[in-house]
Amino acid sequence: MTSLGTPASGAATGTGDRTRPRAALPALCLTQIVSWGIAYYAFPVLNPQITSATGWPTGATTAAFSLALVVSALAGIRVGRILDRRGPRTVMTAGSVLGVISLLIVAAAPNLPVFIAGWMLAGLAMAATFYQPAFAALTRWWAPDHVRALTIVTLAGGLASTVFAPLTAALADQLSWRHTYLVLAAILATVTIPTHALALRAPWPDAPTSRAHAAAGAAGVGRSRPFLLLAAAFTLSSFAMYAVVIALVPLLLERGYTTSQAAWALGIGGAGQTLGRTLYAALARRTTATARTTILIALGALTTAAFATALGPYALIIAVSVVAGMVRGNLTLLQATAITDRWGTTHYGHLSGLLAAPAHTAAALAPFAGAALAVPLGGYRPLFLLLAAVSLGAALIAPWTATGAVRRGSGRRPAIVTDRSAE
Repeated sequence: MTSLGTPASGAATGTGDRTRPRAALPALCLTQIVSWGIAYYAFPVLNPQITSATGWPTGATTAAFSLALVVSALAGIRVGRILDRRGPRTVMTAGSVLGVISLLIVAAAPNLPVFIAGWMLAGLAMAATFYQPAFAALTRWWAPDHVRALTIVTLAGGLASTVFAPLTAALADQLSWRHTYLVLAAILATVTIPTHALALRAPWPDAPTSRAHAAAGAAGVGRSRPFLLLAAAFTLSSFAMYAVVIALVPLLLERGYTTSQAAWALGIGGAGQTLGRTLYAALARRTTATARTTILIALGALTTAAFATALGPYALIIAVSVVAGMVRGNLTLLQATAITDRWGTTHYGHLSGLLAAPAHTAAALAPFAGAALAVPLGGYRPLFLLLAAVSLGAALIAPWTATGAVRRGSGRRPAIVTDRSAE
């Protein structure tokens, strides 16, 4: 029996480096860009044209997209279990096929109910093709050096909006929204289906096991106090973070900045997000999982409060946006490594699905909730103060998520300590 964090037979260490599928990492970088760019970032670009051409209410079309994110969050639990047993190839290839079919349904939708049904199917595709299955694949194949691989794939994924937002806009200038989605569906099919089918064929290594957690299994960990508190902290943090992203432009418009200035302030956060992800490995080497969870969520609260209180100058707003983006970038990797850092990789897919479901649901609902709360609160400044308080509450929960199982999340083999409470 191997200890937590120690790869079992067939896992990637030492000689395992030679068995890692070399094509998997660049392939997943490519498919994350294309999948996120087409299934996620194309919608906000096309939605004004969709509502103008069809007469469907903006709230209804946006709700259909948010419903896809909720479906993705809930389906991720089941997807995670399949990933643990069978690996990513079948899941991600089938998800790519579903993604193409869903976009064809959306493009051809004669009415709003069919449009909503197409997005619900897209939610299943998102669960099978977005970060969660890619993280599961890299965590198992690359352990114990998975932080580096996860960082690379999230850096690539961060390019999705940079590539596909302008590409979608260019297509929409020449084509109807329906034909634009048909072109995007063709790109999705051409790139992701064969890439997932061919590049993810490597044998799926046995998961490491742990004396401390083998008896309890995924169900026992999922019911444990540290896991439930971690899920609560990530859910509150995700709600606040995504509400801030959507509400930033209205906040700045409320303060008299132009639409262009507000858009640049939002967009520059993406550059900060990419920069932040390059720093995560260094942070992981120097902190425990619990410490960096507390620090990063608290920094999220601090940057949200800074948005609420910083009236200007504009350069200060830009600086806050860059720092907020850096925090968001680190939070993505924090959530990707949270399971491994505390409970190892044995049930990574299942547990990451359980952990992500409430957080992703909160993220999907945050834009609507934020806009709804801004009215009774009297504007976006009070909303940002409330969101800062929500993040602060998450940061106060974070110290209670320690398990004593894995001390540090470095790129090297993690240090092991005994978790007596789990034995």
